[in-house]
Amino acid sequence: MPIYNAQILKINPVEVRRYAGLRKAENFDEQQIINACEEAQLLIKVRGIWNMYDYDCNEQAIMSEPKVIIEGESIGKHLNGCDKVICLAATVGEVIEHEVTEKFRHGEYVNSMLLDAAATTAVEQAADEMEKAIEQKVSRNGYKMRWRFSPGYGDWSLNQQAELFKLAGAKEIGISLTAAMMMSPRKSITAIIGLIKNTAANEKSSLSHQCADCNKIDCPARNNDEL
Repeated sequence: MPIYNAQILKINPVEVRRYAGLRKAENFDEQQIINACEEAQLLIKVRGIWNMYDYDCNEQAIMSEPKVIIEGESIGKHLNGCDKVICLAATVGEVIEHEVTEKFRHGEYVNSMLLDAAATTAVEQAADEMEKAIEQKVSRNGYKMRWRFSPGYGDWSLNQQAELFKLAGAKEIGISLTAAMMMSPRKSITAIIGLIKNTAANEKSSLSHQCADCNKIDCPARNNDEL
């Protein structure tokens, strides 16, 4: 159950603009976005955790105890050919979440929105960095990684969030789950990564989420540049 605590050195302002829905707002003050990134860096506390399991792609089963059947055509297709999976969780903590709420309560709506977008960017970057660290480990054992896939992507039901939550060990890093399958702190992620043997037949893999492969076309974070 490896724990990941490395801090983010710089929050990507381009991604903050995207998550804030400002990609087409050409005249928006860029300094406000940079300020939000800098403030977010002072407020976040990155924590991550992951576990590895054997996987039966024919049954779409994670061979945990008890085993977990993954339901959904898109996730089944994504993990096809994999014989191991990694279940991970990451969070940037609740302090930044509290500050977003306080700014909104005091009428600082733009600053609240930008800080919220910076927090989203930060947790995504944290998961990206975790993937890179994991990739270094699994590659030494002859594996390539598929990009991370979370409940809610494609037709993978959010109802399986609780199972993934336990498999990842999310509780160990201070994340809790509500009855509605929402995580607290809100700026948290759970995901699954498929591992496939690194052979000539399995050359194609990716460490980044591909929006073009997801049918959730109404997602506010969708990156249309990938389509």
